[in-house]
Amino acid sequence: MNTPFLRRALQTSAATGGAAVLLLAAAGGAAAHVGVTPDKTSANSYALLTFAIPHGCDGSGTTKVAITLPAELNDAQPTVNPNWTVEKVTEQLAEPRKLADGTAITKRTSQIVYTARSPLEHQFRDTLVLSVKLPDAAGTTLYFPTLQTCEAGQTDWSDIAKEGQDVHSLQAPAPSVTVTEATGAAGHGTEHAASVSDGGAVASADDGGADARSWAGLAAGAGGLVLGGTALARSAARSK
Repeated sequence: MNTPFLRRALQTSAATGGAAVLLLAAAGGAAAHVGVTPDKTSANSYALLTFAIPHGCDGSGTTKVAITLPAELNDAQPTVNPNWTVEKVTEQLAEPRKLADGTAITKRTSQIVYTARSPLEHQFRDTLVLSVKLPDAAGTTLYFPTLQTCEAGQTDWSDIAKEGQDVHSLQAPAPSVTVTEATGAAGHGTEHAASVSDGGAVASADDGGADARSWAGLAAGAGGLVLGGTALARSAARSK
């Protein structure tokens, strides 16, 4: 048997197998916390924000998710989800706030609260979608502190990294979206979130983002493992 070649084949298989394990761990980490994936981030545009609820609280099922809106937003329209009831919580503003169209508002939506019709079991996941009008403030990071209440206990996803702090070091990071430069006229579509209003727009809940990239990387790692195994088998066949 060609010992050096076999050794290289085994090293290749071990390396690709290790990569697959690391990618699997990364995929699990990406899905470990309540996060948000926007369908767009352009300043002054209307965006759909998908909040992923990947698990419960230490094995306990989720019963309520309260999403706090950043001060930069006046309103959000929650997408209907048949597994949850939803309500909008408003707050009175200290002083009237002028809008781009010249009108003014005296109150804003401060929180969107989803309540599960039956507890979302710990091993299952769901997504909640909000339609919002992003502010005309490129470079601004919007934080959405989210309180996840379970049958037993709760998790407050509200940690915000301080300057110079690695966000990955946070135990319960707040979901966030960073506004980017405007890319042209923002389409209103059927969503209007400039002022406080009732009702919600029905939209597709697409996880996208980090989860998709993590699983794609895992697939690539698994493919490398298969190739390494194939090379080993061929080497053994030739030696025989």
